[in-house]
Amino acid sequence: VQLQASGGGLVQAGGSLRLSCAASGRSFSGYAMGWFRQAPGKERDFIAAVSSGGTTYYTDVMKGRVTISRDNAKNTVYLQIDSLEPEDTAVYYCAINWGYRLSTWSAKNMDYWGKGTQVTVSS
Repeated sequence: VQLQASGGGLVQAGGSLRLSCAASGRSFSGYAMGWFRQAPGKERDFIAAVSSGGTTYYTDVMKGRVTISRDNAKNTVYLQIDSLEPEDTAVYYCAINWGYRLSTWSAKNMDYWGKGTQVTVSS
């Protein structure tokens, strides 16, 4: 199983980015996909997730500034981030899980992780 995240980079405050994460190696039918982020010296925070049926869940970490979506045919999950702030600087990780209710997701109960993509926001 491989999760390949992309789309990170250096952006000015107020800008936008669209992160992508493509999964491969097995069937992910029924699996939920989502995003976390981790800033230096901090815990990995859950941002949002989307079920295989398209139900979405957002935490308060970036709520109102992110939109999660997925393309099941491509086994790909996306995270659109708007109004970026310097405090959003972090490594963004995609993850996959089967079984946990989206609202109970945490960094401790994911089945698969991507390697992460760096997002740096300059002021």
